[in-house]
Amino acid sequence: MGFSRSILLLLVLAFFTCCFSFSFADAASHDLNHGGNITINWDVIFWTADGYVAIVTIYNYQRLRKIREPGWTLGWRWAKYEVIWTMMGAQTTMQGDCSRFKGNIPHSCRRTPEVVDLLSGTPYNQQIENCCKGGVLSSWGRNGSRASVSEFQLSVGQAGNTNKTVSLPKNFTFEAPGSGGGYACGPAKIVKPTRFVSSYGRRVTHAMMTWKLSCLYSNKFPKVA
Repeated sequence: MGFSRSILLLLVLAFFTCCFSFSFADAASHDLNHGGNITINWDVIFWTADGYVAIVTIYNYQRLRKIREPGWTLGWRWAKYEVIWTMMGAQTTMQGDCSRFKGNIPHSCRRTPEVVDLLSGTPYNQQIENCCKGGVLSSWGRNGSRASVSEFQLSVGQAGNTNKTVSLPKNFTFEAPGSGGGYACGPAKIVKPTRFVSSYGRRVTHAMMTWKLSCLYSNKFPKVA
């Protein structure tokens, strides 16, 4: 009888050890992969005759996960037939078919553009603040500063040019180098317009319109080829 109780006790201890070990490992994985996210702000700073100019800001709010070389790639699908007239601080990987345009040719005519950061050493007239790091971002938990932020500016045409007529891009994707896993992005949602304070703190302005989305990393999400 005593021998049976000993065997039973050992089995119970083995069960709990296994469960707790799994829980701790799972928690550690969760902290590494899901501790924070990639947050993307899309701020319309002014309207144009056929669209708008926006500043897109990428924040690496992940606690431990850096974005390493060759850097991030941000993609989306236009809601209609928008084009990108010009960009600063980043570029699309492909121009697409712009043959219908005469004279002024857009930077990109693709319905599904993919954007990458410019490299350091880019001419100043093509830069904006927090750009041109080759897509490399520090993790917010280790270095919560500008090193964790990337920005670019784009002029969008053939788009709405008021808060009521503009259509939000959809099907956002965020890719970064690394083994296994990938990012899944939620839909963009309109939020309170971003407030901008001048470098000297003497003037405050607001975006015409702001939308935001988040992308989460997980080993369960397949990496986009």
